[in-house]
Amino acid sequence: MKKKFLAVMSLLTLIFCFIFLNSCKDKVMGYSVLLWNVPEHKLQSGDILPVYIRSNISHVYVVGITNEEAAASKELEKIEIPLWQLTDPVKKAKVSAVAKKYEDCAHSYALAKVDGLPCRAEPVNTSKQVYRLRKNESIKLLYKGKGQPPMTGGKPLEGDWYRILTSNGTQGWCFSYNLNIYETDETGQQIGGEKLEEEDQEDNYYNSILNKAWYPDSFSSMISSGNIDITKLHPSYNFIIDTKNNKVSLNMSGIHESWDYTGYTKTDDFEYTLNDIPIIIIYKKSAFIVVRYTDESGKPQELNLVTLSEDINSIVAAEKKRRATAYEKVASSTGELSSSSYGKLSFNSDGTFKWTGYKLLVPSIISAGAKNAGTCSVKYAVGKALASSYDGVLTFKFEGTSDEVNFLYKLESDGLRLEDATDASFNGILVTARSSSPLILYFKNK
Repeated sequence: MKKKFLAVMSLLTLIFCFIFLNSCKDKVMGYSVLLWNVPEHKLQSGDILPVYIRSNISHVYVVGITNEEAAASKELEKIEIPLWQLTDPVKKAKVSAVAKKYEDCAHSYALAKVDGLPCRAEPVNTSKQVYRLRKNESIKLLYKGKGQPPMTGGKPLEGDWYRILTSNGTQGWCFSYNLNIYETDETGQQIGGEKLEEEDQEDNYYNSILNKAWYPDSFSSMISSGNIDITKLHPSYNFIIDTKNNKVSLNMSGIHESWDYTGYTKTDDFEYTLNDIPIIIIYKKSAFIVVRYTDESGKPQELNLVTLSEDINSIVAAEKKRRATAYEKVASSTGELSSSSYGKLSFNSDGTFKWTGYKLLVPSIISAGAKNAGTCSVKYAVGKALASSYDGVLTFKFEGTSDEVNFLYKLESDGLRLEDATDASFNGILVTARSSSPLILYFKNK
């Protein structure tokens, strides 16, 4: 619907331009300086052009240019040029002063010598970055500026700050040390400067995605925080473009897809559509991509994916060992535990327990249908704020009910302290805060 609306509006704009220009052929709204070459019309940056219309819908100026047919009829040909390629229109008497601002660099362009070269909001190396240049990316030099040169080894780098313009209309300041400066002729061909090797940098970005396992970004968060939920940290949850076997696979929670791989089409800056597959990849940085997947019903999903330096199987194994070790310590450090109010409790080395006499905990904590035995594990962990007061969390699964019952626990010198965690705050597998008024149970070893 949006595309149809834009198409209709563009058509109306063209009709309006046609009617307006034919009724007001010589009426200009002002004069602008061209900032970027238009080689198909032999226009060079620095040229002064009359402007007839500004379209905020199409984001263009309608300008007049001279060609052979126009010269014969003594009329100017009207063409559209994107707004960013021209200065703001001014009166004819003032346009010379505008052109003078750009005349020293009227035909000057540059190529970035390195990847990731920053363009900044001000001519100082600590200023905010507004754009990062790709290696061999072409930019227009607008004019020199005064600023603080970047330093290396305590010495200033050679070069100058330039106000620059990128091919998407972004303006900023760039230091010239890593720029290959050259000029262009009216056909847009390079004059002078170094001849850098041509690189398909976009393909390099795409190629960096291939033959790697890409995992949900939540995996990275779990690993860095130590909040390892082994029910979610599946090594098989990944996205892989396998060029050796010509396969693409996408396996996530609720998504299990595989397709034959026949290549890609670059559909936007850093955006790649896989051919005949409902997958679009958006490159963000070397270890982060977004995969846009559309299922058979037409519902799109965006998946934030990362690469990992850690081995997921090793991390899961280490977490399982942590849990088993914590439980084994509870089972080996306690015998038959007894509480005057909450009965008798014992833990077995195989992960089972027996608990009798807990009627005071029914049904507020333990379900009425629960039996006197079941399994116990260390499924959760305590956050930093609770680590000094508790050893961890014990999770009870009573026979006769599917509910799990969680208690914060602390091994005491003479027994075990349990604290009801029914209303505690959980973040993944971490208990981050106690219940507001928890019930505390003390069991002593016999």
